[in-house]
Amino acid sequence: MVCGGFACSKNALCALNVVYMADVINASWWVMSNKTRDELERSFDCCGLFNLTTLYQQDYDFCTAICKSQSPTCQMCGEKFLKYSDEALKILGGVGLFFSFTEILGVWLAMRFRNLKDPRANPSAFL
Repeated sequence: MVCGGFACSKNALCALNVVYMADVINASWWVMSNKTRDELERSFDCCGLFNLTTLYQQDYDFCTAICKSQSPTCQMCGEKFLKYSDEALKILGGVGLFFSFTEILGVWLAMRFRNLKDPRANPSAFL
C-alpha cells in the first residue's frame, strides 16, 4: 500500500512503540545463533535479553561479556537494544518528516506555478 510521506512517517512513529520494539527484539533474539548472541553481548557489554523467561538464566550463565567479570550483575541487552533503537527511530522519524514537508512544499509549488503563462509566448498562437 502506498501512502503520502507525511502519513507514513506519522503512522510509523506512532506504531513503533516500546512494547512493539521489545516484541521484535525478543523474537529476533531467539532466532539468531549462539555465536551471534555472544558477539552482541561482547560488543554491547551486556548479558541476556530480558528477565522475562526461564531461558534468561541460561543466557546469563553462558554470557562472555566483560561486565560479568567486573561486577556481579550486568545490564540486560534488551534494555540497551531498546535505548539504541529508540534513538535510531527518532532520527529516522525526523528524516521522514523532513522529506514529507519538502514533498508538501513541492506539491504546493507545482500547484502555484503550473498555470502561469509564459510572458515570452505569442498570445495569438493558441487561437
